[in-house]
Amino acid sequence: MAPTPTRERILAAAVELTTSQGWAAVTMARLAEAAGVSRQTVYNEVGSKPALAEVMVLEELARFLGVVEQAFDAEPDDLTRAIGRSVRDVLTYARANPLLHAVVSATHGADTELLPLLTTNAGSLLGAAKEVVSARVAPYAPDIDTAHLEPAIDMVVRVVLSHVMQPSSSPEQTGADLAWLAGRVLARA
Repeated sequence: MAPTPTRERILAAAVELTTSQGWAAVTMARLAEAAGVSRQTVYNEVGSKPALAEVMVLEELARFLGVVEQAFDAEPDDLTRAIGRSVRDVLTYARANPLLHAVVSATHGADTELLPLLTTNAGSLLGAAKEVVSARVAPYAPDIDTAHLEPAIDMVVRVVLSHVMQPSSSPEQTGADLAWLAGRVLARA
């Protein structure tokens, strides 16, 4: 079901407030004012503030997964290159993402409420990412049994999320490194 224009306005206002003033500054009253709706409409559309946080993270996840989809579409004949491109493009997107920076850089007070959605409480995020990657890998028919493919996908998704949160190299280098590793795992399968 597609979000309503009102819900989209509320989410856009929430992202703007979060990136410009921090999550602690987001109140339902301020959000209602910024979106041009009543407080009751905010509650009707997104629920509580914790529910709003989860919706914001899941909406952003959908954008990240769109980047993954495009990367796989660009490399239809080579799974290793598709993985490398996907990692590179996701990490490049993450570098320029103001909401992600607001969440990751928040280190004090109530702003830390968002961080667990990307780390310790990231179950729905991980599940959705692994589902998309599994679906995109399947057409390549890798010569690896499911018992090994599923944990391999899990590890790649978790490593990419780790690099999103705390990069240790350029997106290009990390993409190349993970593609190399995936190529070795798939070659031995």
